Amino acid sequence: MRESGRLTSRRTALRTGLAAAAAMAFLSPTAFAEQLALTPPLEEGPFYPPKLPLDTDNDLIIVNNSITPAIGQIAHLGGQILDSSGSPIRNAVIEIWQCDAKGVYLAQGDESGRDTHFQGYGRFLTGMKGEYYFRTIKPVPYSGRPAPHIHMKIRQGRTELLTTQIFIAGYANNTRDGVHMGMSDPVDRELASSDFIPMKESKINECSARFDVVLGRTPADQDPHDH
Repeated sequence: MRESGRLTSRRTALRTGLAAAAAMAFLSPTAFAEQLALTPPLEEGPFYPPKLPLDTDNDLIIVNNSITPAIGQIAHLGGQILDSSGSPIRNAVIEIWQCDAKGVYLAQGDESGRDTHFQGYGRFLTGMKGEYYFRTIKPVPYSGRPAPHIHMKIRQGRTELLTTQIFIAGYANNTRDGVHMGMSDPVDRELASSDFIPMKESKINECSARFDVVLGRTPADQDPHDH
């Protein structure tokens, strides 16, 4: 029960962002330190695009001026990038990449099997509040990776701050995924997950997910048994 409470409190704090965390700090500095659990680093994987597409904006559903959207459930992904003290990180470049609804990455270059209407990669520059936003598709599993996920890399200037992956919270096959289960600490598995919540007002079955990132860990901080 104690572990369950720990998971819930940390996960909730990360999803609510800086405002809620700041409120906790006002009430209890100790609680604030506990709430700002650092986002775990995870492997980049083999599918970071070797050549970036011409369209690299934060809308992965539409490529350039096409009127044909990508296949898949539209997902609105956003959050804040924070440092370990809870301050927002401005001028950080957020990159995401993921496979299309057919399970094919842009990096695989298979035009015949890939959804060419899916951008596959996008980036966003954070402002004063450290916020980011992407319109993409809800991730799907593919051969070799039973847990759907979105890759994320965060840079500031020439400095790489974090590379991680975003999983779907509670997805049944997460327990069969080597990267997900390679995180030996269950708290880290929660911190690398987000709820993809159906949008009730959407007429096309869209969903939304919030994934706040707290920087401060490096690959060297990873458990040696993590993949």
